[in-house]
Amino acid sequence: PKDRAKAIGAWSGLGGIAGAVGPFLGGWLIQVASWRLVFLINAPLAVIVCLVALKHVPESRDVNASKRLDVAGVVTGALGLAGLTYGFTSWADVGPASPLVWGSLLVGVASMVGFVLVEQRSKFPMLPMEIFRSRAFTAANLVTFAMYSALGGVLFLVVLNLQVVAGFGPMAAGTALLPLTVLALLLSARAGALAQRIGPRIPMTVGPLLAAGALVWFRGIGADASYWTDVLPAVILLGLGLSSAVAPLTATALGSVEDRHAGVASGVNNAVARASTLLAVAILPLAAGLGSGSLTNPVDLGPVYRTAMLIAASILVVGAVISVVAIPKKIVRPTVNVAHCAVSGPPMGATPAGPASSSSSSSVDSC
Repeated sequence: PKDRAKAIGAWSGLGGIAGAVGPFLGGWLIQVASWRLVFLINAPLAVIVCLVALKHVPESRDVNASKRLDVAGVVTGALGLAGLTYGFTSWADVGPASPLVWGSLLVGVASMVGFVLVEQRSKFPMLPMEIFRSRAFTAANLVTFAMYSALGGVLFLVVLNLQVVAGFGPMAAGTALLPLTVLALLLSARAGALAQRIGPRIPMTVGPLLAAGALVWFRGIGADASYWTDVLPAVILLGLGLSSAVAPLTATALGSVEDRHAGVASGVNNAVARASTLLAVAILPLAAGLGSGSLTNPVDLGPVYRTAMLIAASILVVGAVISVVAIPKKIVRPTVNVAHCAVSGPPMGATPAGPASSSSSSSVDSC
């Protein structure tokens, strides 16, 4: 546990590399070959990940976890995200009156409601609703949703705006965001360690506010924009905001639940981040007034881009407010379920607590 915040900081930094290298590599592939290679490049990366995991990742498991697959939860959750995303993505092409749009949205909403009901009643839920009893965990995921819904749509639109409106080439547009990677590598682990000392509330408040300021700056990128005066300062400010918040955010999500739920907590937090990014790319252009316009037309994209930056900045401010109100100054891991431990015993590799291990932290570790 004492190394968790630093480890998450390192993970955040490496994730930043992927986030920045992706647009750069994609732009290069489009420029020198074909956009189809953007999809093919994932195949060798997946092979490498599998080989590394098999050789180097140590095994760990919750021996008390259900061996059954929550099929109803999987189906309703997948249908919910698919329906919402497809409906909002099709909105601009066929209009909201199309049966394809409202039918997809209806399926999405109904499936998400069904997912919650299934998880509440299932004996073997893939998402135990009890973890949301932790106020810190729930707040951390709300902040995650706010940050990634804002940033997912923004990073998509910024790269697009640099090409369509500002006249950057694909490679130049992708390279423009590389400073995010440098800042993430330099600062994420340090931000995690700082949050461990002072608590997560301050960095989780300051980070979204800095990012919101960066988006207001991004709003000024128009035709003939200069990278050094119009783009780079906003990228640096955004990098400072992300580096401040991401590691403490993830550490809070993991640290506010019992150890036996750490894997589920991590999965929930990642799913919230990915789902919010997915929905933002589909919804943000519509919310900014795209209508039936085209994102590849500079006349249509310009005003949509500027409005989208303000909407996303507002969402980040909401995330900062949630942090102030609901994120505690210090994360205290919930006391362990003693009855659960007494019946099932410690998981594999754990040492039962001795006579001197009567504190709550020792009980958590031993269970």
